[in-house]
Amino acid sequence: MARPLFQALPGTRDLLPPDTDRMRDLVVRFADQAIAAGFGHVIPPMFEDVGVFVRLGAASDIVSKELYDFEDKGGRRIALRPEQTASVCRIYAEARPTTPWKAWYAGPNFRYDKPQAGRYRQFDQVGAEVIGSHDPDVDVELIALAARFFEGLGITKVRLLLNSLGDAADRPRYLDALRAHFEADLGALSEQSRQTLMTNPLRVLDSKRPQDAALVSAAPLITDFLSDAASTAFDRVQGGLRTLGVGFELAPRLVRGLDYYTRTTFEFAADSLESAQNAIGGGGRYDGLIADLGGPPDPGVGFALGVDRTLLACDAEGCFAGPSTGVEVWIVSTTGGYEATEAADELRTAGVRTDRSFDARSMKAQMKSADRSGAPLAVIIGADEAADGMVSIRPLREQAAQQLLVPRSDLVAKVKEMLEQ
Repeated sequence: MARPLFQALPGTRDLLPPDTDRMRDLVVRFADQAIAAGFGHVIPPMFEDVGVFVRLGAASDIVSKELYDFEDKGGRRIALRPEQTASVCRIYAEARPTTPWKAWYAGPNFRYDKPQAGRYRQFDQVGAEVIGSHDPDVDVELIALAARFFEGLGITKVRLLLNSLGDAADRPRYLDALRAHFEADLGALSEQSRQTLMTNPLRVLDSKRPQDAALVSAAPLITDFLSDAASTAFDRVQGGLRTLGVGFELAPRLVRGLDYYTRTTFEFAADSLESAQNAIGGGGRYDGLIADLGGPPDPGVGFALGVDRTLLACDAEGCFAGPSTGVEVWIVSTTGGYEATEAADELRTAGVRTDRSFDARSMKAQMKSADRSGAPLAVIIGADEAADGMVSIRPLREQAAQQLLVPRSDLVAKVKEMLEQ
């Protein structure tokens, strides 16, 4: 077979059934839970002014290394969205909806990242944001929404890691302490972490390099620098999660990968994934991001869950196989008329997944197609059946089952009866 002229680019892949059916069902399940909690659906553009995403933090890899940015034909500097929180905040700053504003989203994002299992340069996320409330109970509600979603999929080997990054006034004191800690033994840090230290000491805590492990583990803890207000809010979040029975682990070195987080930060880690990169979702509070985008100084909190990694976790635990979307009825017709067209339309209108043969193929060839389709039933319309106003229904997956001859007017009712048996 000749090699195709073009192939999917590195870091991308083509999704086909049944993978697409499973992904769609996952999004539907998330949507159902978000809508039940009062969230409305938003669909941000796939590209924005690059300035929207620069606010994520110049020291983050997403902005400094992974952003797909370019100049369009109008001379504007734009970027494909690497995540959707910043876009949702831009929407809020522009539209000014009533607060608290609760929004959920789903769709692809783009990062020029190194491809690996569960990580692509085009990847899908589902997520939710609440803007306009300082109440830590909102943090609890969001975290619980994500936790219940994972539970609903059947994922059990997942840990919720929880931390607080404090208020804006807490951060400088903590950064000074971190910088002093790492600079005291600068030679022990990796070259990459030494560069990160110059721009944002907080990012050094993200390092997974063995050379940095000892210094990172001995670093000061943010919880020792929290203001009374931030500490009280964090206690409230923990109490709310305990009340709901949502288990968590305190992770005082959890900083997440973006610079806009304040106070609550959290991450869901799937222990079933055999990789250091086992995060399947996370988020936190970002009380200054909307103001950075030119909006009012309103607080926000949210999360995003990786669809691909979540499905990998489902595979590892043998849960959430996805919906059954196969054909239920295959129509075989040799009349040369419109009988197959009419019957297929009638069954589909009644909610029965139906397909048929084309190109005036022989009865034998059509029955082979019916068998390959996986459909449990074949509806057969020959010239004699058509003349008598009848159709034959043949079970395809039961060896001893008998073919039934039924009036054409009873087709839908009989097919539904047989499918329910």
